[in-house]
Amino acid sequence: MSKIKINRTKIIATIGPASSDYNILKEMISKGVDVVRLNFSHGNHKDHLQTIKNVRNISDEFKVPITILQDLQGPKIRVGELIDDSFFIEDNSILKLTSKNIKGDKQMISIDNDIIEDIKEGERILIDDGKLELKAVEINKNNIVAKVLRGGYIYPRKGVNLPDSDIKLSSITDKDIKDLKFGLENDVDWVALSFVRSEHDILELKDLIKKEGSSTKIIAKIEKPQAIKNINNIIDVSDGLMVARGDLGVEMPMETVPVHQKRIVNKCNLSCKPVIIATQMLESMISSKTPTRAESNDVANAVLDGADAVMLSAESATGEYPIIAVQSMEKIISSVEKTSSKIYFKFEKRKKLKDMLSESLINIACRLSDQISAKALVAMTKSGYSAFRVSGSRPKAKIYIVTNDKKIGNELNLLWGIRAIYYDKTENIDSTFENIEKILVNEGHLSKNDKYIITSSMPTHWKGHTNMMKINVVDL
Repeated sequence: MSKIKINRTKIIATIGPASSDYNILKEMISKGVDVVRLNFSHGNHKDHLQTIKNVRNISDEFKVPITILQDLQGPKIRVGELIDDSFFIEDNSILKLTSKNIKGDKQMISIDNDIIEDIKEGERILIDDGKLELKAVEINKNNIVAKVLRGGYIYPRKGVNLPDSDIKLSSITDKDIKDLKFGLENDVDWVALSFVRSEHDILELKDLIKKEGSSTKIIAKIEKPQAIKNINNIIDVSDGLMVARGDLGVEMPMETVPVHQKRIVNKCNLSCKPVIIATQMLESMISSKTPTRAESNDVANAVLDGADAVMLSAESATGEYPIIAVQSMEKIISSVEKTSSKIYFKFEKRKKLKDMLSESLINIACRLSDQISAKALVAMTKSGYSAFRVSGSRPKAKIYIVTNDKKIGNELNLLWGIRAIYYDKTENIDSTFENIEKILVNEGHLSKNDKYIITSSMPTHWKGHTNMMKINVVDL
């Protein structure tokens, strides 16, 4: 029997040098990793392809779906090369910024991506995650004269944030397009787009995915002030969101990020769209075997707020203890889910979709599962629609999605509470229900006298929308 994962909130682990080894990756998945993140800001296609193959092999071995999330780099703006390894810039000094390809010194540094013309007088320029803060005081054709408000050491290739500027740069770079084609060719399950500013960025990516003959779903990474302003439209056109608190906390006052995080999670919950909380969740575990109490609280609060998934970044990619980090996160999630009723039963005020008949039946099934203390809620789905709606309702019963499409199963595995079961037979509905019950019993999900609810479409269970619900009791 394969490992049975009990947590509803999913764990995402970023793969890097510390976790790319097959045995380490396998151990992390056995300890609770549901989603593997490939960060295309680092690594090459050869490395990522090996990870994809490893994940698929481990998935087959454990006989459980494992989701692969491709995270595109986006238009990261960086400081150019420097004459020295680094140098110190004093407070209140003057520093020029240029788009020309030069090696910088204390008087002038270069910034890539041709964004100089988008910066206006009075706007802030943040370098190295906000460690240095500049203010544009004079704009020339190819350079900007800036006053250093907060000085410090400048290093080559460090990131630049422009929180006040309306950057014309597309959210999808040439590198992203090449990486996207690679990802789609190798059947990644989700694609995350960095530095989303409006719904137009998502629509542009959807067009690219469609042109490649794919329907892979999109996660919008929220890390820009413009995205906060356009959050409702972004949620409408996206398949899910990620609250990327690293850059968001640099570009906005850090004290505002917790409130934005909670609001975004709530909006996604109401729209039945998955939401991921990311960045620095267990940051100290990059070099420590235990998280801080504050980090434990951070993960717990994300679960309490209603996040579908919480993410490890450097902790699992380059940290010293990737397996222990996964175990720590799993323990925190498990504790919250066992002791808090707040995270369950979110039936009210959800955003309505077009298919009101299926919507109503799914709502009734979720409510009824609570009233009869059902052990499981089983939904048969071809498209994945039912999974999003059942997951969004947050029933206390365990959710099992039965599908005849393995890709759909991998995709749905990102959602809160969803455990996908592959079943591709097409016999009559009664035989199908009997066989599904046997699978659930044999894999340890159900036992004698357990009550469960199953939903499907009639008369053909792999066609049409959900229109049927049945209450069963396991009678071995």
